[in-house]
Amino acid sequence: MTQGVRHNRLVGYGVVTSAYWSFMLTDGALRMLVLLNFHERGFSPILLAFLFLLYEFMGVVTNLVAGWVVGRFGLNRTLFLGLGLQIAALSLLGLANPASIGLASVLIVVVLQGLSGIAKDLTKLSAKSAVKRLAPDTSQGETWLLVWVARLTGSKNAIKGLGFFLGAALLQTIGFQVTLAVLAIGLTLVLVGALVSMPSGLDGKKEPGLPFTAVFSNSSGVNRLSLARFFLFGARDVWFVVGVPLFFYAQGWTFQMVGTFMAIWIIGYGFVQAATPNILRRRFLTQERDTTAKSTKTLSFVVGALRLWGALPCLALLVLAGIIPIVPLDTLLPVIAVGLFVFGACFAVNSALHSFLILAYSEAEDVALDVGFYYMSNAGGRLVGTFLSGLIFQSFGGQLGTLGLIACLATAALFSLAAWLLAFGLPRTD
Repeated sequence: MTQGVRHNRLVGYGVVTSAYWSFMLTDGALRMLVLLNFHERGFSPILLAFLFLLYEFMGVVTNLVAGWVVGRFGLNRTLFLGLGLQIAALSLLGLANPASIGLASVLIVVVLQGLSGIAKDLTKLSAKSAVKRLAPDTSQGETWLLVWVARLTGSKNAIKGLGFFLGAALLQTIGFQVTLAVLAIGLTLVLVGALVSMPSGLDGKKEPGLPFTAVFSNSSGVNRLSLARFFLFGARDVWFVVGVPLFFYAQGWTFQMVGTFMAIWIIGYGFVQAATPNILRRRFLTQERDTTAKSTKTLSFVVGALRLWGALPCLALLVLAGIIPIVPLDTLLPVIAVGLFVFGACFAVNSALHSFLILAYSEAEDVALDVGFYYMSNAGGRLVGTFLSGLIFQSFGGQLGTLGLIACLATAALFSLAAWLLAFGLPRTD
């Protein structure tokens, strides 16, 4: 690899990462803004979950077709389109600013959330597919794909966590509309910078005649991993989207306190993702003469690690759900917080291993298609988890929502169990 090509790859990775970070900052802030602002205006837990359903559903649709879109038009255009759609969603929501629970208000928020969902998954697919194309090979022949994936995924989740804190803090200080305007202006500046700075020649091969049926994967590894991803992220969102934030709010926490907790959880989750190679205490990428992401030894080790670590999120949730009824009220919140952080650490390792495996199972020329199909399943899990989060929390309300929270955690444990069992069917060779 020439020095110029290496430099372009590094610059391209920097531009992609910066754009992705900026987008996820606004994405995290918008989630807190919508959840807390409309909860204060009287929206019920089920209605709040409904506000996010189109967001998640559009993630399913977008991921299904985005790989095909990338294949036809290239990674860069898809990335820029995602940023532009998010700017539009933020701006229009700030202009609309629905103030009631009427049908028109709900539909406005749902539709604009759906637009944001399209934007998020176009941006995410472009950024993560770009890693496969941009990841460098060292002079010793070591492939740093896992390291680059872990850094990108972990850092973006830390940034999204910061967005949770930022959204809640700005909502409490400068209000809903002004916060949305600030976010839209900031992301516009990022988009302009990306348009100017992105090196040429990194857009990937375009296939104008690519048939739409190519979005469906023929790889057993991709298909099984995608199903596991569905259950893994369903296990998170079934308590994360509505149950826990509203439970803490019911205990007297302010918007900023709720946002801070959610931010710390996401930031910690991101740091653990980025540190996963070190946590596993194994050099995935030091196979002698290995210049691909598909080393049999590497794949075998990662799948084996997933089979071990996959049991831990389920165990953490079961323990937490079991001890909540017997914990005194004055210590209940710290116990729940610690339990969720333990789950988050285990969940982060599983997520990081998934993120490596989807790229390892994918061929370079089909990476956008396979990643799109995989993240369609990810969005499907989040869609189901989001719906269940509001439905279960409200249906099992109980005193101060405690029973509802337990029900959310128990459902999440079942989802985690399914994700773990699916790991035993993943191929250990390419």
